[in-house]
Amino acid sequence: MPVKIRLQRHGRKGKPFYWVVAADSRAKRDGKFLEKLGTYNPNTNPAQIELDVDSSVKWLQNGAQPSDTARRILSYKGVLLKHHLLGGVAKGALTEEQAQAKFEAWLEEKAGKVDAKKDDLAKAKEDAKAKALEAEKEVNEKRKAAQAESEAEANTEEATEDTVAEATEEAPAAETDENKEAEA
Repeated sequence: MPVKIRLQRHGRKGKPFYWVVAADSRAKRDGKFLEKLGTYNPNTNPAQIELDVDSSVKWLQNGAQPSDTARRILSYKGVLLKHHLLGGVAKGALTEEQAQAKFEAWLEEKAGKVDAKKDDLAKAKEDAKAKALEAEKEVNEKRKAAQAESEAEANTEEATEDTVAEATEEAPAAETDENKEAEA
């Protein structure tokens, strides 16, 4: 029975979520599988991968062939490296302690890279948020300036209307005074 390590799709339309499974290569994509090895969620940044390293190595040692995407996931999590190191132990090139030490050092280095990427993403998100806040403050200042300008124009228009109204009120009063003087 040819065994493949591949992805089995779950999740709703547009939001995929995958199980990493060991399955008979003749089985349907989302059909029967032999063992669930882990999960893969590409919707997050960085992608969330949970994998049982020992079970995956066991399947690789028994001859399971990973699909292209599964191979990348296994490589990312160090399964292929561990399989390679265990091959060296079997040939006598390494001791089991040396292989385990190399694998642990690789895991620490990988964790450092992932943490650095998460920090960079968080910093970029904060920077984008700060830029958006600054842009919003700038827009608010422009609105306040425009509102103050329109209020000032309205006040000057009211003042000119008031002076025009006062002038028109004084003008008829002056004419009546002149009319009375002319009559007398």
